[in-house]
Parts: sequence; C-alpha cells; structure tokens
Amino acid sequence: MLAHDCINRRLATAGGLYAWEFEKDGKELRVRVEGRLTLNDEATMVAAALDGVGIAYVPEDMVAADLENGALALLLDDWSPRFAGYHIYYPSRHQNLPAFKVVVNALRH
Repeated sequence: MLAHDCINRRLATAGGLYAWEFEKDGKELRVRVEGRLTLNDEATMVAAALDGVGIAYVPEDMVAADLENGALALLLDDWSPRFAGYHIYYPSRHQNLPAFKVVVNALRH
C-alpha cells in the first residue's frame, strides 16, 4: 500500500489521519498511507476512487454494487478484518419519543 496513491481519511474528532487496519491469521497491522487526497467523508472517498484518484479504504457494504458491476476491485481481501455490523446505543430505561422508536426499529431490519 505504501507504493500506491491512497485516499487518506481525516478523523474530524481526533484531528489526525486514519491508519488503515489489516488483520490476517491473528496478526494485526495499522498502516499510515500516502496519497495526494485527504477527505473526511466516505461517500466522497468512494466517488474519488471511482474517478481513478486512488485507493480508498471504506466499508465493503458502501461499494457492494460497484464491486459487483466491476467499477471497483476489492484489494487485500484476505487481510481485511470482518466487520460485525453497525450498532446503536441509547438509554433503554427512559421514555423514547415515537419517532425515535421508529428509527430504532427500522435500523434493526
């Protein structure tokens, strides 16, 4: 990855650049990549990758259609850690607004 033009992600809350995470056979690596573009929005990172700007490190579900139609290719699949899924945390003992309950139920499915 160090020899390629990668699209960096700036972490707005931490103020730094995200180190790409890899894992294989219990070995974990965090790699700081180089590239001419740094963004803080994954959708824009995907658009830049589609435009040929560089390699993007984004959740696979964001690019599933682009992988299926061949617009993008999956790299280092055997080094990609599996993502258990999204989670939402909220106080369960408080009365929640009906609109909030609708959102939570929609996200469950």
